[in-house]
Amino acid sequence: MSKIDTNELRLSEEPADELLTRMGYTALTPAAVDDERDSPSEPLLVKRLEAALRRLNPWLSPENVQKAVRHIGVGLAALGLAEANERAYTALVHNLSVEQDLGAGKQGQTVRFIDFENPDRNDFAFVRQYRVSGAKTDVIADIAIFVNGIPLAVIECKSPTIAHPVSEGIEQLLRYQEVGEQYRGRGAPRLFMTAQMLVSTCGEAARYATVGTPTRFWAEWKDSYPLSRQDISTLLAREPKPQDILLAGLFHKENLLDLVRNFTVFEVEKGHTIKKVARYHQFVAVNKALYRITHNKGPKRGGVVWHTQGSGKSLTMQFLAVKLRRLAQMENPLIVIVTDRTDLDTQIASTFMRCGFPSPKHAQSVKDLRALLSDGHGKTMMTTVQKFQEQSDEKHPVLSRADNVFVMVDEAHRTQYSGLGANMRHALPNACFIAFTGTPIDKKNRSTFSTFGDYIHTYTIEQAVLDGATVPIYYEMRQSLDRVEGKPLDTLFREAFEELPLAEQERLKQRYGNVEAIAAAPRRVERICEDLLQHFRDSIRPNGFKAQVVACSRDAAVVYKETLDRMGAPESAIIISSSNNDSAHLARWHLSPGEQKRLVERFKDKEDPLAILVVCDMLLTGFDAPVEQVMYLDSPLREHTLLQAIARVNRTADGKDYGLVVDYWGVADQLEQALEVFTREDVAGVMRPKSDVLPILEARHRSAMRFFNRIDRKDTEACLRVIEPEDVRAEFNLAVRRFAQSMDMLLPDPKALDYLPDLEWLGQIRAMARVRFGDEQMDLRGFQAKVRELIEAHINTEAVEQLLKPVNILSGALKEELAKLKSDEARASAMEHALRREIHVRMDENPVVFAELSERLESLIEERRDARIDAAQQLQLMLGVADQLRNLQGTAASLGLDETGYAVYRLLEKPDGGKADGEGAAQARRELAKTLMADLKPLLVVDWAQKEDVKKRMRAALKTRLRESGYARPDAESLTLQVMDIAQARLGR
Repeated sequence: MSKIDTNELRLSEEPADELLTRMGYTALTPAAVDDERDSPSEPLLVKRLEAALRRLNPWLSPENVQKAVRHIGVGLAALGLAEANERAYTALVHNLSVEQDLGAGKQGQTVRFIDFENPDRNDFAFVRQYRVSGAKTDVIADIAIFVNGIPLAVIECKSPTIAHPVSEGIEQLLRYQEVGEQYRGRGAPRLFMTAQMLVSTCGEAARYATVGTPTRFWAEWKDSYPLSRQDISTLLAREPKPQDILLAGLFHKENLLDLVRNFTVFEVEKGHTIKKVARYHQFVAVNKALYRITHNKGPKRGGVVWHTQGSGKSLTMQFLAVKLRRLAQMENPLIVIVTDRTDLDTQIASTFMRCGFPSPKHAQSVKDLRALLSDGHGKTMMTTVQKFQEQSDEKHPVLSRADNVFVMVDEAHRTQYSGLGANMRHALPNACFIAFTGTPIDKKNRSTFSTFGDYIHTYTIEQAVLDGATVPIYYEMRQSLDRVEGKPLDTLFREAFEELPLAEQERLKQRYGNVEAIAAAPRRVERICEDLLQHFRDSIRPNGFKAQVVACSRDAAVVYKETLDRMGAPESAIIISSSNNDSAHLARWHLSPGEQKRLVERFKDKEDPLAILVVCDMLLTGFDAPVEQVMYLDSPLREHTLLQAIARVNRTADGKDYGLVVDYWGVADQLEQALEVFTREDVAGVMRPKSDVLPILEARHRSAMRFFNRIDRKDTEACLRVIEPEDVRAEFNLAVRRFAQSMDMLLPDPKALDYLPDLEWLGQIRAMARVRFGDEQMDLRGFQAKVRELIEAHINTEAVEQLLKPVNILSGALKEELAKLKSDEARASAMEHALRREIHVRMDENPVVFAELSERLESLIEERRDARIDAAQQLQLMLGVADQLRNLQGTAASLGLDETGYAVYRLLEKPDGGKADGEGAAQARRELAKTLMADLKPLLVVDWAQKEDVKKRMRAALKTRLRESGYARPDAESLTLQVMDIAQARLGR
């Protein structure tokens, strides 16, 4: 076993085993699980599942036991993974209906696969190194977790000593699922048809997701609730690491079943179904809310959930609604979702409906609301708070005195302690009120707490950024409103009307010089648009992102739209409210709700040319567009409104490292004052000055350049030698990527130009390293487009190719290609990495021989590192390794075998390499290898690797022959699987 494998076991897999065992999971051996399933391609532990079905459904007939097993087993095999996983989830969570005669004729009966109400009635187990056969290859899950014999989770463990271990684990799990065309035929999707949780971990870091989740949505789990950090420390007798926190949080028995049943949704977006599972802050908030509801009475049942904008507040509300509806003690409650804006009402309603929430009702009017509440037992309904209004001079009636009414109020700090809020409480006097807000409660006016109760849970702006749930927001002030042509407004008025008395000047200024009129002045807007468009084209558009322009009035918004059109800006649209009394100038831009919705959908589509939205007060809340990276702000927003507006740019998206607010009004000048109403910790990191990027850039520049502190930068070979070790190259790669990210944030600021030559040089070294070392991670695709273009423009591709042409190990012109390099060090380095690539690519074709060659190569590298041999000697010895590799066919032929037979022959050797068994035993192995290949030959039909029945016959033939040849059963089974691996690698293409 290699050093990396040892570290993986010691630092990740074994600690995971220990924690799961101490949390009550049964550890199974690979041999034990193989006895419980029908074949290596069957991921279910069928015998264990059958026993659980009989235990949880004692009335179930043997025929229906088999039917239930088939339903989540072979019954899903013909479906695509996404559809199969959703069907399996439906069966597991919502149960399966079968017909069975229980004495009164056949009737539909409900079959439970899992007892969610009583976790201890289920069988929790796990196995390490779980092999499952796919159509063309096998996969081996480091850890598979089973509930009642059903694989609910797959964990991939990596060594923390390798570069990017968690990312590598995620990529491996995506390959196992065959997510993406590049992985087709390279995994075993059946293992994931019932899986609900996937984890990539290395001990020091861990991330989780569910089936089909793209890489950027894999998340950390940082709260082991209900276990405390001290609980885990006591359990393990050591300080917990991030892996321990995640595993304890996700796989505490009650948590796992809770997450599967209540915190998983299938959301339909643009015709595609996307499976989502809660993040830790959503899970903890909902369960803390449930605890408060069930352990208190009266008003104390409620409280406030503050989760910052962009962190999934609407889904948190849905998860709480799901759990409330499932709690038997709630007696089929009435759940009311209340907002104070129609667009928020629509957004939350659509979230509930997209995720398949059962029949949410939407109150259409005051009368409709009263009817729904009066007879609302068991309903989930949505309304705006404005519908809790009186009709004529009446006092608002009491509509329900039930205490199983739960009112979730969104953005409660705006209206819920006004008259409408009082009406709502009068209408529902015994209801439990829970406030959800995306902005913190201000410290001067604590009426939200007096109305709803204390915080149930908080998830701050800074926490969300640290978790990667949102991106950080930077701001820069470009031009303040109170200056026109470089002069303050007061000065301009005095100069223009100096002949008038001061009182008359003030009257004129108040009437015609108000800030909205000045803000909409065409000349001012034109100057801002010139600056705005240059910034957008230079900083935002090259990376494919979009912009929102926020004007202070509808008139100003129209001037912005018309000016952008006149100046030939990228396609833009204006979305503003309308009134029947609007002037013709405004009426021209009126849109129907349907037209507005279509524009918003176009804007959200990264590929659509609609690049800029101009708004006044619409789309500043309840608007989720990850493609929006910049907000050009020309409006006097304050406090909650400011926080809600700027959060439009904090959504995550591929390639989006930050959001940006460009301030043309002067909000930044009053930012500290505007945020003083909040507790400082609550708004830490809300907006960071763009100037903060420069010190970060300087630090990242030093970090990237430090690799070459004592190296002549003109000596390319010396520079490449510095980053030749794989671990050093990984550190270098990360440092350069971070440096490039900071450059992307600062460009085209002139301050960035000082660092541009070094970035271009580092890009060239990176490109050379990619060719020299065959390292695909060293290409420029991970850089933002505008930075990538700058670097590529300065890379001398011709020089790179001439100096570092890849060496083909199998080429007869190997020595001639090496001779083109300038030094023994360069030739040895190129040879080393060419050998590494060839051995890595072909390892499965002859695992014994290529493992030997790999060990020989590592030995030569170690000798060179310890200065026992020089570069020239190392090169000659590596050429000998290359000769062995090239002559495999001849070696096989000298033994009377083809290359596949030779690979099997070497596999049959004793662990000591056959040194003690003599020529007679070696001859016997050669004959057995020939016989095994002869047994397989008749079964090698077209596409045999994709036909499970053919592979089953192959395995049976191999196992029989090996048992006849004297191998014990465990050895025969192990060798059978290894011979099948070789056959698939060499003959399955």
